[in-house]
Amino acid sequence: MKKKFSKVVMASALVAGILAGCSGPKDSASGGAASDSFKLGVNLELSGNVASYGESMASGVELAVNEINKAGGVEGKKIEIIKVDNKSETAEAANGIIKLTSQDKVNAVIGAATSGNTVAQAQVANDTKTVLIAPGGTSPSVTVDDKGKVRPFVFRTSFIDPFQGTVAANFAANNLKIKDAAIFADSSSDYAKGLSKAFEETFKASGGKIVAKEAYVAKDTDFRATLTRIKAKNPSFIFIPGYYEEVGLIVKQARELGITAPLMGADGWDSPKLVELAGPDALNNTFLINHYSSEDPDEKVQKFVTAFKDKNNGEAPNAFNALGYDTVYFLADAIKRAGSSDSSKIQEALAKTKDLSLITGVLSIDKNHHPIKTATVLEYKDGKQVFNTKVNP
Repeated sequence: MKKKFSKVVMASALVAGILAGCSGPKDSASGGAASDSFKLGVNLELSGNVASYGESMASGVELAVNEINKAGGVEGKKIEIIKVDNKSETAEAANGIIKLTSQDKVNAVIGAATSGNTVAQAQVANDTKTVLIAPGGTSPSVTVDDKGKVRPFVFRTSFIDPFQGTVAANFAANNLKIKDAAIFADSSSDYAKGLSKAFEETFKASGGKIVAKEAYVAKDTDFRATLTRIKAKNPSFIFIPGYYEEVGLIVKQARELGITAPLMGADGWDSPKLVELAGPDALNNTFLINHYSSEDPDEKVQKFVTAFKDKNNGEAPNAFNALGYDTVYFLADAIKRAGSSDSSKIQEALAKTKDLSLITGVLSIDKNHHPIKTATVLEYKDGKQVFNTKVNP
């Protein structure tokens, strides 16, 4: 997931003066004292606005670590999780990675769930040469800075925003045979802007027409006036890239106003709270792009679903659970190929990852540290997510 970057620069400034005192993870390969465990920092949104994402990813991380430790660990070491709560704030995310690298001497860091909170950690990760893997940061700028330079120690397991917008446009045009559409996006979110741009460009290229473009701002709660303007344009489809907090209310109010057109969003919709906010009936005829489906018949996926249910009182894993889980296995695979728990060697192995079979698809890493992988389109039916189709890159 990607959140707005308004506080990232401030957070980076706060950490700049502290970096000189930070040191990387201790390991025999880097001249420090060897540890009897592989210390894995987990810097996630465990409270705050998007706690649903962070909590889900943490559950996936814990399941994967338990499995790996039972199988003997990595390079003969058990994985030790050291968690910090970034409280869904960029400054807290920056403080979290400073603690993890300077005090806890972690070997690698997983987090954050959102792009802004990942970018806030990037400077520390690179300066301390600590691998940082974002399970959910979908902005291209998570791994590539504003000058086009790849952040060497930062990786991700989620696909990027432009890919989601392109998938949505192709699904609307090719699967639903839509000829005209409206876009209703969060103007305060780079996530929504990136998705909207890709959707519009791809949809127009396919011969479609954008009949309305409207915006809202995060924390808005009454969308009726704007939805009434959209309704007046009579679109056959509405693309709503955003987060569940606002999207749930938008969907509910759209249906109350008599808008029956299909609605679609991306991975920001994926939270059980969306159903609570919108209501199951309102969500019928809505679609979202996601990283995987628990209904996928693939044997590997179903094994993960069963293991997660066994550990979580029968609850089916969502995409953020799967991303957290996959991120640990992505890291573990690199450690195995590196033959070391030294972060610099792990970084080299991560960059060379190719055709790694994970729960959210077969993953390869490109030159920008973006994963090349599949995307899944899900449909809501009576409040339940149902597998619709899978899209290859």
